[in-house]
Amino acid sequence: MANRESIIKRKTRETDISLELNLDGQGNWEIATGIGMFDHLLSQLCRHGVFDIKLAAGGDDPHHLVEDVAICLGKAFIKALGDKRGVVRIAHAVVPMDDALAMLVIDLSGRGYTVLELLFSDNDMFGFPTDLIRHFLETLAVEAKMNLHAKILTGINDHHKAEALFKALGRALDEATRIDSRISDILPTTKEFLES
Repeated sequence: MANRESIIKRKTRETDISLELNLDGQGNWEIATGIGMFDHLLSQLCRHGVFDIKLAAGGDDPHHLVEDVAICLGKAFIKALGDKRGVVRIAHAVVPMDDALAMLVIDLSGRGYTVLELLFSDNDMFGFPTDLIRHFLETLAVEAKMNLHAKILTGINDHHKAEALFKALGRALDEATRIDSRISDILPTTKEFLES
């Protein structure tokens, strides 16, 4: 199997980001964005997706930083996946976190699209507004060229809802990016072409 790793660097007037991704990792992370809650959520993505991520990011405000991290992460997935030959492609996960239950479904289709039903109470989770979760998922889906459907099925606590959602994202990405040995030399499409 080819090395499924990527390095993405992005520097603008608003942000400075360096990201390394290993799809076939062990769930290790070194994440520093300056936003504690965002770091916590991204660590859940790594642990439950069994991806290794090294991320150093700084920016002028949380909105720009979260958006640009999502851009870099989406590009990192595209680069690490290559032509997507042999990947499972479509996956889902339903994850509980105490009172919360989140469902997330993805298709590495080559088309960025989101449908989100995120019932947050709009509380500011330690300097991380819940609306940035929606923005992160929308941006990630566009840059990773994937369909992403997510729904928070139940829950009271916004932290629990967000954490369940990121754990579900990790688990779905882990499954969708896995190589299926039965089709390891085949693109998972009837078109014989997937955007990458």
